Amino acid sequence: MNVRKILQSSRRIVAAGTLSLFVLTLALAGCGATATGTGSGGKAKLTVGLTYVPNIQFAPFYVAQALGYYRDAGLDVTFHHHGASEDEFAALVAGQEDAIFAGGDEIAGAAAHNIPIVDVATVFTKYPVVAVVPANSSITTAADLRGHTIGVPGKYGATYIGLLALLSSAGLKQSDVTIQSIGYTQVTALLTHKVDVVMGYGNNEPLLLQKAGMTVRTLDVNNAEHPLISNGLAAMQTVLSSRGGDIKKLVAATLKGVQYVIDHPQDAVNLSKAFVPGLDSTSNAADALAVLQATAPYLQTVGAKAGYNDPAKWTAMVSFLQSQGQLSGPVDASKIATNNYLP
Repeated sequence: MNVRKILQSSRRIVAAGTLSLFVLTLALAGCGATATGTGSGGKAKLTVGLTYVPNIQFAPFYVAQALGYYRDAGLDVTFHHHGASEDEFAALVAGQEDAIFAGGDEIAGAAAHNIPIVDVATVFTKYPVVAVVPANSSITTAADLRGHTIGVPGKYGATYIGLLALLSSAGLKQSDVTIQSIGYTQVTALLTHKVDVVMGYGNNEPLLLQKAGMTVRTLDVNNAEHPLISNGLAAMQTVLSSRGGDIKKLVAATLKGVQYVIDHPQDAVNLSKAFVPGLDSTSNAADALAVLQATAPYLQTVGAKAGYNDPAKWTAMVSFLQSQGQLSGPVDASKIATNNYLP
């Protein structure tokens, strides 16, 4: 396994407002089935959907499993990693999964398609997308992006939404810059000066570029005017109505895993070896540790209860996404996030 695979952050982030026809059809056909059941030892069985293939980015879940946090809460938890050909929300809507790890912008996009999904706990407390430039670049603020070429995987997903927020924070329009779709080639594109800036993840592209010998700087897309909400645990309203107690236990155990990753990143890497192929390699394990150390700032809770969903931020994000044409229909921000299932 090469360093790109180890360091790769979640790539299968569905563009807000562009959920597949399959998911929409399932939702309209009558969602509501839940993956209820009893697991080993009489414990409540839950299936949690994790985007992308097994990866160190999901360490909080692996740690919670390995250290018995789920078991001690009376849960029998199974993880389902979504492959490249799988729709992120399909299994959840079909009742094959009880909860999913998804971004706030994705949840808003699903809600715009009338899918009754609710975020029950924030895990990434800070949106991890950044703009990356060479250290010697003249670009030092968002306003400096004017006239420059910016590489994005495509006009979809978290990196694109992060770019929209960054431009808006500086009063810039898309027409003030050149946005170039480059696929997931941000590292090569910046190394070869194909573009002036790339949009990526703070715990991914900067590490890869530094490993390749390029010193870089980053511009944070997070700003008070257009707050963006990153990944958390979410469930269908039907599951919350029928299995709310189990979901609350799931949230509490997962948040314990989050704190353990923050406090003990090296141990978290070791515990994740049973879940992530290739981590037995010394070099891959070292790269994974670098990822977790870079991820910690995005997991830290400051001035709020762990997992807290800020209603004002959800309202502001939905408003911003609507203003940018990223939602296909109206969304009531008060109905897509709750704090009722926090420990």
